Amino acid sequence: MSEQDARDWIEARFGADRTALLAQFAERIVAETANQNLIAASTIDHIWERHLLDSAQLVPLAEPAGAGDWIDIGSGAGFPGIVAAILTDRRVVLVEPRARRAMLLGEMAADLGLANVVVHQAKIEKLPADRPAAIITARAVARLAALFAIGHRHSDPDTIWVLPKGRSAADELVEAKADWRGMFHVEHSITDPTSSIVVARGVRQA
Repeated sequence: MSEQDARDWIEARFGADRTALLAQFAERIVAETANQNLIAASTIDHIWERHLLDSAQLVPLAEPAGAGDWIDIGSGAGFPGIVAAILTDRRVVLVEPRARRAMLLGEMAADLGLANVVVHQAKIEKLPADRPAAIITARAVARLAALFAIGHRHSDPDTIWVLPKGRSAADELVEAKADWRGMFHVEHSITDPTSSIVVARGVRQA
């Protein structure tokens, strides 16, 4: 898939205005990568496919969710959390333990005018579980079983987990089912035919 194909996919589904805001975000990421390692240098020329579309494809998978926050665990450079905040009107809670990254996330959200973003500099284990999330995401944070263990306090039976897992999805799902129950299915990534996304609901300890 070309960079233009990736941008066109997003614009066809979310509109020109949101796509233009994504382009501003991409420019900021590329500029900041010179100061801190936000994305691999080898992916800069493919940022729309490898990072923006890779994150944007999660949004339709989360559409059945009810009212409530979108919690992004280990937000890093803002994938998929900032992308979700740009492409939806939902309140997005970015949970990032590293101070420098958390500060950058807050700055980028302010610069982009994203009033629906809240940044917490904390590990998800330390974040108060005052209300269940409608959606939980995490990209390149931990294996499925570990994600359920650290995040389940923020979920209820209706929470939709949308978790890109690359090529290890099937193995991680088998491993997780030893300790966790729920409704699970696997979606193929549109950016990499060998990668998958685990979508789960009703996650609970066995």
